[in-house]
Amino acid sequence: MWQGTPSHHCAKGFTLIELLLTLALLATLATVAYPLTALMGKRDRELDLQRSLREIRRAIDSYKEASDDGRIEKSVTDSGYPPSLQTLVDGATDQTNLQGQKLYFLRRIPRDPLCECPELAAEKTWQLRSYKSSADNPQEGEDVFDVSSRSTRESLNGTLYSQW
Repeated sequence: MWQGTPSHHCAKGFTLIELLLTLALLATLATVAYPLTALMGKRDRELDLQRSLREIRRAIDSYKEASDDGRIEKSVTDSGYPPSLQTLVDGATDQTNLQGQKLYFLRRIPRDPLCECPELAAEKTWQLRSYKSSADNPQEGEDVFDVSSRSTRESLNGTLYSQW
């Protein structure tokens, strides 16, 4: 008779039910996490849009102020607003400076973060509004009075991005 240790077979690992329960729990967590990450991405794009609009509008206002102060040459029929967004980057000659230095208002034109149009130049991603056009029907014209997003989508607060 052989006298050895009794053989107790212990299974080491997980049962199929434990694995299925773990996978079900992970799937449930993923379905909850995905909408939250999509919401965070949308919120980030909205913050980028707000920053970009604020930056461009400040530059337009600074250009208008410089024009009203006589620092930028304009004709009697001009509104005093920049003729294009690119003018804000290229600068305008300071009429009060004897050396003819330029006044610059933007380093670069930011892209509309909601525009899904990588083929367009940054200036073309914005809806421009001329001084002569109305707020409810913005039209491009001979100057840039305001900018808005071309997006027709709705923001998190329920307004259209084009109305920001």
